[in-house]
Amino acid sequence: MKSQRALGLAYLTPYVVGLLVFTMIPFVASLYLSFTKYDLMSAPKWVGFDNFVKLFTRDRTFWKSLNVTLLYVFLTVPLKLAFALFIAAILNYRLRFINFFRTAFYVPSILGGSIAIAVLWRYIFASEGLANMALDLVGLGPVDWFGDPGNALFTITLLRCWQFGSAMVIFLAALQSIDKSLYEAARIDGASQTRIFFAITLPLLTPVIFFNLIMQMVQAFQEFNGPYIITQGGPLKATYLLPLYIYEEAFKKFNMGYASAIAWVLFVIITVLTLVAFWSSKKWVYYAGDKRS
Repeated sequence: MKSQRALGLAYLTPYVVGLLVFTMIPFVASLYLSFTKYDLMSAPKWVGFDNFVKLFTRDRTFWKSLNVTLLYVFLTVPLKLAFALFIAAILNYRLRFINFFRTAFYVPSILGGSIAIAVLWRYIFASEGLANMALDLVGLGPVDWFGDPGNALFTITLLRCWQFGSAMVIFLAALQSIDKSLYEAARIDGASQTRIFFAITLPLLTPVIFFNLIMQMVQAFQEFNGPYIITQGGPLKATYLLPLYIYEEAFKKFNMGYASAIAWVLFVIITVLTLVAFWSSKKWVYYAGDKRS
């Protein structure tokens, strides 16, 4: 037993060390730095709540970035979940070459966050890119995808929604786990496909919807590669998400203390929204064995 315990601890050691060195220590250090003025060159200087006071009272860029980030999250998460569920429902049918289609639809979630895909996305929606070429073929004029503030955020949102593969796979597994006898009984009673979906499928999927909602929301708040590579936060800071602001303050202006303060505000926002989601889940998430009227 002792040898097995020692072996188990040995296997856990790399994870524990990585958790402490690369997660917990930076996490605690950033909290301390958020109360300091630190330029990476000299020793941190304690300034108390000055960073947070400046952030909330004098920093217009922060409020602009926060508004853009919240709009981005509330656009991408519902669209991505809806699209992932729609594709999963289609791939749940027994079709020819179904395994190929499942793999093909999953691939974007692997490649979507890469720098190469972000560069490709920039060329697709360039002024003479594939998107405008397709519009020209159907007789529509070109669209300034990156020059117009509204179009720029929409284009970045499309990139995020295109990476729906991971949520789709989870939805697909949940769909396949639903007892088929429930569908058979509903059809015998004369229920339509729409009625079956909203009365059986959707309620049984709510735990998975809730899980995907939390995961996708956290990931959307942390989005960096797409806006940074494609638009650099422009035009007029229309795609200037908080992670970009944190990056520029920390590694371009060397305001590490101020960047840490922004990061902690972002952390609090994510935590609050997650708690709200957990609180609301009592009203709309149904688990097996629930007895609700």
